[in-house]
Amino acid sequence: MAAPSRMRKPTIIASVVTGLLVLAASPVHAQNGNPVASSDVYDGFETPELSPVWDTSKFEPGAVTMQTDIVRAGQHAARIILPRGDYYEAGADGDPPTERAELMESRKLISREGVPYEYSFSLVLPTDFPLVPTRLVIAQWKQYCPGNGACSNDSPVVAVRYIGGVLQITQTLRREGKTRLFQTKEDLRGKWTDFKFRIRFANDTTGRVQTWMDGKPVLDYRGISANAEDGASGYPNPSVFYFKMGLYRDEMAEPMTLYIDEYGKRELADEASP
Repeated sequence: MAAPSRMRKPTIIASVVTGLLVLAASPVHAQNGNPVASSDVYDGFETPELSPVWDTSKFEPGAVTMQTDIVRAGQHAARIILPRGDYYEAGADGDPPTERAELMESRKLISREGVPYEYSFSLVLPTDFPLVPTRLVIAQWKQYCPGNGACSNDSPVVAVRYIGGVLQITQTLRREGKTRLFQTKEDLRGKWTDFKFRIRFANDTTGRVQTWMDGKPVLDYRGISANAEDGASGYPNPSVFYFKMGLYRDEMAEPMTLYIDEYGKRELADEASP
């Protein structure tokens, strides 16, 4: 599969939720082996295997590898490959079957409601990446739903979608439905795109979603950014949220490949909050 030239830039249930919140305050180990606070995490994908920043439960063995041919910075970047039928899941509630190869942040990094966070990552698609109408999500933030509750088949509250050559940032909430917050037809193939998000998840008007692409501001949403927490929704109070990126799509025949580099996450101080 054709790829861009090498580029660089300068240097579950209340008790389960409580456990997740405890993990959110726990340190994880960065690639140099030193513990770092979950509020300040970086992964340049420079080690032979994935760092403990990531959970490996959302892709098949061999789907994620470190490689040196296509990088954004340093010597390595992650390559994610999704062939037909990998990590297959039957659709629920009338939805089509899905396939995925996603990096999911460790539970130690789970995000708390009402707390502002900054996420950054760079990605590139090969020049021959298929532009098809199939649903494809390349990054998403999910509100944690315990067990098989009413919320178990809900869409991500915030998602980055790339469908038919159109990039969309969407918000999907149970009461409001899906909203397109931003859209561009800029071609993501053959070049690195740097994303930065500042997000505060809240089920009131203090919510915020800000986005930069290649250093340019493209989105500044203020308002509800999380689902209500009640018996009807099934979401616990307070809620927690987790991040995934990679390839998540409706079933299709063609394989897909994505490269990711320079991931960062930090908890924002009050004065730097959205």
